[in-house]
Amino acid sequence: MQVDRIDTFSGHRDCVYTLEGSADATEFFSAGGDGLVVRWNLQKPDLGELIAQVPASVYAICLDKQRNQLWVGQNFDGIHLIDVVHKKEIKSLKITSASIFDIKIHENIALIGLSDGIIVVMDVDTFSVKKHLKASEKSVRSIDINEKTNEFAVGYSDFSVKIFDLQDFSLKLVINEHSNSIFSVCYSPDKKYLLTTGRDAHLKVWDVAQKYQLKENIVAHLFAINHITYHPTGDFFATCSMDKSIKIWDAINFKLLKVIDRARHAGHGTSVNKLFWSTYENQLISASDDKQIAVWGLKS
Repeated sequence: MQVDRIDTFSGHRDCVYTLEGSADATEFFSAGGDGLVVRWNLQKPDLGELIAQVPASVYAICLDKQRNQLWVGQNFDGIHLIDVVHKKEIKSLKITSASIFDIKIHENIALIGLSDGIIVVMDVDTFSVKKHLKASEKSVRSIDINEKTNEFAVGYSDFSVKIFDLQDFSLKLVINEHSNSIFSVCYSPDKKYLLTTGRDAHLKVWDVAQKYQLKENIVAHLFAINHITYHPTGDFFATCSMDKSIKIWDAINFKLLKVIDRARHAGHGTSVNKLFWSTYENQLISASDDKQIAVWGLKS
């Protein structure tokens, strides 16, 4: 596999924590410690467009694709709803005074993971809170949804992964196999597998149809793994880590294919926090504590 660093987007004044796709495949959003929410165009390098600015750091953003509205989680202050076309805030709701680590939207439901262990369930249409789910005293770090099985997975800082029913929000299963905080949970595009990882630097693969039986346990990085994302075709997935590297994996046999780091590819010099695999020319985008966003071209 050949790797080329195509572009570097700079402009954030603090660590970049999160990335999100746009309705336009050539665009994506970023946010971080400076409270800036920026839209970037992959065809126009380094010409960022400020969409919103909030007073505190942002760990989580999520695009409501149906309405083309961006949900922005401002730490300690709740949710801001942004009209990305007109670049203005539509409404906001102080749902918490805790940090917001993840936001996922499915149909008319938004799931918001908080640092106090609560998942806030919101109605998207009415922009109101429907329910609070409290299954741990520790942070909710990551959420992913499996539409085929009608459930969602949640990674917690209590070292557990918990599976909830997407209809009645009941707790279905608790997985206690990691030895430290879970930072990322990710279902494969075909929803057959759940991938989990975090501070213990292990990548674990669970077989969904076999009641989440452990399929693979891989020592994947040197330090904490911050995020997992799949290639648009589902053939590959990528992980990024506090060890400053990005790794590309075969999604069929879970074998390592490529390491992207500073020494070999002029990679990031600090922790890589988030990845986004764009459908535009299958470019992989990475965000880091070094305040930069890198765009990678990969050819097999």
